[in-house]
Amino acid sequence: MANPAICVAMSVYNGERFLATAIESVLAQTFGDFRFLIVDDGSYDATRSILCDYQKADPRVCPIIRENRGLVASLNEMLAASDAPIIARMDADDICQPERFERQLAFLAAHPDHGVVGSWSEDIGENGEPIFRTGADHPLTHEDVLCAIEAGRHVICHPAAMYRRDVVMSVGGYHAAFRHCEDYDLWLRLASVTKLANIPERLLRYRRYDGQVSARHATEQQLGTAVAQLAWRERQAGKPDPTADLHRLPSIDQLDALFNQEGISRRVREQVALGLIYSDAAMRGDGFDLLVQHLREGGRRNGMWRTVVRLLRFGEPTRALRLAATLASAPAH
Repeated sequence: MANPAICVAMSVYNGERFLATAIESVLAQTFGDFRFLIVDDGSYDATRSILCDYQKADPRVCPIIRENRGLVASLNEMLAASDAPIIARMDADDICQPERFERQLAFLAAHPDHGVVGSWSEDIGENGEPIFRTGADHPLTHEDVLCAIEAGRHVICHPAAMYRRDVVMSVGGYHAAFRHCEDYDLWLRLASVTKLANIPERLLRYRRYDGQVSARHATEQQLGTAVAQLAWRERQAGKPDPTADLHRLPSIDQLDALFNQEGISRRVREQVALGLIYSDAAMRGDGFDLLVQHLREGGRRNGMWRTVVRLLRFGEPTRALRLAATLASAPAH
């Protein structure tokens, strides 16, 4: 096929359960001039055979089947392979509304100064059931996006994003150091060179379930988000970005040295620890030890006794007792 208007970029790793539904929602778009790049990132389930079946049925489906390299490598590979000026992101467990591409492409055509447009999303559960949203929707205008960045809030839902390939390539694509929050780091870097916005329509059905990446890697995601915010502030102040050439983020204890500022490590530990207290996966994993260290350093403890109760509900009585003992003995901030 001739060069398409859009390349759809999806990476999948052992995603057989939801993959067909995600693919079909893309193929059913009202705007159909696209090439559908799908990286099979080393899956060992039925992902490969599903992709081959769809490739036979629709020539727009272009699988890239190879060994596992991780999401960031897959995203940059698809950026390099794209022969379209516009990239539409999609995840293998979500569902596009039929008019998603049409709406977003029209927005970019009407706003040439915008490099990225997302949309609001509808949360669904593991089996497609509606989930009641409690948080705020993503910001609409670029000015709202900048305010959201300053406040540390979400900016754009990654699988709902559509962006200009040349703008993303101009800032170096996705950075490997920000694994599991590579999109947030990218939005913050792009916000300095182009405008970002969201369409106030729920053009993506976003699936939430225990097995998804954001649930399994909550601690690493929170740390990366905190470091991306620090790097954003350095760039805003006209200083060099100390994360620009990193392939892996340092530990929290090394952040003072990285940013050449005393107290950064302690502030990040507090931000990450307090951001993890509602995550059962994090409290069952390494996030718990980070929280305990935060409290032993005299960090904020508001609401921590409720976390003890949540640990009991999570089925973690030993950790609940340990947290209670830490609260009873740790110095107050």
